[in-house]
Amino acid sequence: MVCIATFRTASMTIMFERTCRKEGIRSKIVPVPRSLSASCGFACEFPCEAIENIKQICETKKIEVDSFHEV
Repeated sequence: MVCIATFRTASMTIMFERTCRKEGIRSKIVPVPRSLSASCGFACEFPCEAIENIKQICETKKIEVDSFHEV
């Protein structure tokens, strides 16, 4: 199982992905799954076991995540 973070802007998606990688968390930019949104856009996929660490990093780095999902 993986987790997906969605964003309102492409710049936040890129910032999230780069920050995760710098912190040693595997992540990659992916299209938003149709099951989450009908609109096109980008999201980031990451291991669910890192979610608490990621939430803390996002708060510290002011990365605006729209929502988190397990898929």
